[in-house]
Amino acid sequence: MRKLTSVAKAAGDLRSHVHFDAETGLIWLNENRMLLVHAEAQALLRKELIDTLGMERARGLLTRMGYASGTRDAELARKQSQSADDMAAFMTGPKLHTLEGIVRVTPIRLEMDRPRGAFYGEFLWEHSWEGQWHRHYFGIHHEPVCWTQIGYASGYTSAFMGRRILYKEVECVGAGDNNCRIVGKPIEEWEDADAQMRYYNPESIADQLIDLQTQVTHLRSSIGEKETLPEHMIGVSPGFRAAYGLLKQAADSQIPVLLLGETGVGKEVFARCLHEMSPRAGAAFVAVNCAAIPQELVESELFGVEKGAYTGAQSARPGRFERADGGTLMLDEVGDLPLSAQAKLLRVLQEHEIERLGDARPRKVNVRVIAATNADLARLVKDGKFRLDLYYRLNAYQIHIPPLRERKEDISPLSKAFLEKYATIHGKRLRGFTDKAKRSLLSYNWPGNIRELQNVIERSVILAPHGSRIEAEHLFLAERDRQPPELGLDARGTLHAQGWQPGEKLCESVLNGVFTLDEVESMLLEAAVTKASGNLSSAARLLGITRPQLAYRLKRMKEGDKQEKAAAPESKPAKTGVAV
Repeated sequence: MRKLTSVAKAAGDLRSHVHFDAETGLIWLNENRMLLVHAEAQALLRKELIDTLGMERARGLLTRMGYASGTRDAELARKQSQSADDMAAFMTGPKLHTLEGIVRVTPIRLEMDRPRGAFYGEFLWEHSWEGQWHRHYFGIHHEPVCWTQIGYASGYTSAFMGRRILYKEVECVGAGDNNCRIVGKPIEEWEDADAQMRYYNPESIADQLIDLQTQVTHLRSSIGEKETLPEHMIGVSPGFRAAYGLLKQAADSQIPVLLLGETGVGKEVFARCLHEMSPRAGAAFVAVNCAAIPQELVESELFGVEKGAYTGAQSARPGRFERADGGTLMLDEVGDLPLSAQAKLLRVLQEHEIERLGDARPRKVNVRVIAATNADLARLVKDGKFRLDLYYRLNAYQIHIPPLRERKEDISPLSKAFLEKYATIHGKRLRGFTDKAKRSLLSYNWPGNIRELQNVIERSVILAPHGSRIEAEHLFLAERDRQPPELGLDARGTLHAQGWQPGEKLCESVLNGVFTLDEVESMLLEAAVTKASGNLSSAARLLGITRPQLAYRLKRMKEGDKQEKAAAPESKPAKTGVAV
């Protein structure tokens, strides 16, 4: 086993992963949002939990809370393991526990073999906030009291090792010892594992409360009408609910419906939902994009064609109206219909009959028409591009579907649904989104609306490693390049924005002609990739840029080296840099 001092050193300086967003006030540990809270306020909350729930139930709740926190921090350790051995990567957790101000962690003995699942860890805890504050409020306890911290250690190590590792506190300042000391090993190696595991399982009272809550929910649903959305209709925002409410009221009638909204808001999803809720649900639903049909073929596509009606018409063919007979026809981008087709469409809506191209015999059709457009039909009417009488006929029941930027509450459930869908399609097991990825999704303007969100999530599912979370860099959102500046921590724990003081000599060297700007950039890029052991995602995080930005700079640097060699073939070759 290597010296533990060298192992701790190999874990690296985690301060570079902490960032303070000066504009929004958000604090980030890598991709996870963090909070700075007063230790005394946290201790008061802990005391109130103990006073309200009792010592045993509070212990279980705090232990599980720590376990969840440790599990999240293990994600950062797994990333560290890509560029370090298991021992060094594991020490990320103890260092994070120290960096987060919980307790100073010093390893005493650490033995691990991840492939075999073997583990033994013994650590010294100093300055434990939990032990000190428990002693302050309740005096010296008869057993260890650092419950949140024990939960953290167990959650972190279990997630890192891929099997359940249980820690016990064998010394504790809350029990009168000078410092705290913990020991961790696989659960089956503890004789009293069952007694300890009860703190990691939900209390029976919690189960009872959940059952009661379920019963209350069922009672409320039986007393008052509870609206249940179809599976493919996802949304909780007021704008979405208002649009869905109008849709539901129109379902049982035969009135033509006009769906308005920007491209990508889901007009066809609304139209299908209206069809499925209507008495026509058992018949056909036919959707046609009017903008995608050449103008000379619009009438034959909509109303059908008889054999010999024009050159190339080798056989009679029914149009979309006949195919939708008894059901629903959706005319998407109806504003792009030519005026001749608009006149025939108006007759169909009035007389409920069509005439195929090249045929004088009218054919009765029973079709409900749903029109949709992202254009301003009233403006098209003023410009003479859309018939006024058809506009009044189609605009009998108007439903406006708001854009996604006005439906922020819907982004999270939509993202989750798309994640589940594409993870299944691509055979990926992903654990959701990081906090920073969630913030990026919520802050983006979504000009392409739900269609763009769907594409972004599918691409992210493909890019994210199996078993991980989707990170902000996987989203490739255009507005990520305009994120507000973040503050970092220097070696003394002081916040700084640019860190100019350590770089003054380098700046002077560039300004005095010792180095060029391109040479400095090349040195930074190569140093970051080397430190990350060739992992471009890790190197990009070190530099505070996205992976595509790093790949672009490396490619540009490599091309610059090639051009320099071609221009001066006799000169000493420059560094080749790093291949992308």
